[in-house]
Amino acid sequence: MIKKNYYFSSKSFTMEPEKELNLRLRFYKTTPRTIAEIIEKSNQLKEELAPDFHIKSVDNHVWINIGVRRREKHSPHLHVELEKMEDGNTSVNGLYGPDPVLWTMFMFLHFIVAGIFIIFGMIAYSKWTLKENFGFEIVIMTLMIGLWIALYYIARTIRKRGIPQMKELEEVMDRILD
Repeated sequence: MIKKNYYFSSKSFTMEPEKELNLRLRFYKTTPRTIAEIIEKSNQLKEELAPDFHIKSVDNHVWINIGVRRREKHSPHLHVELEKMEDGNTSVNGLYGPDPVLWTMFMFLHFIVAGIFIIFGMIAYSKWTLKENFGFEIVIMTLMIGLWIALYYIARTIRKRGIPQMKELEEVMDRILD
């Protein structure tokens, strides 16, 4: 029997990724299987699911990705961390995420937007203290806020398109844990 708890903030919910604000969903499960059994099962399934899924395990970590033939820009991956508990069970901590290249691009864009916002904020403050017109800087800062909101909604759209594959990854993980 596997106990499933999904934590998206400080509370436990059932998994409804369409309604969550977080872009990278987490979950926590408990299983009576040992870490060695789980790693062995993941290595067995690696060969069985090879063209459709890519499974990699190192130490107490298992990564499950959509196979190259089925991978899209919006395809998620699943990182599972296994920890031995005092009662003999194994804690399974999972983190869904977008493709690392896509995630890196989005983070880079966020840093650029934040940097431009900060720079124009400093320029606007300087002009304000000098009693000069700083309307252009306020317009740029407002545009950066709008761009940040647009990046957030683009990321949510990408995550929404990846939800069917996210459920497939969860099924593979459940096969590993059962």
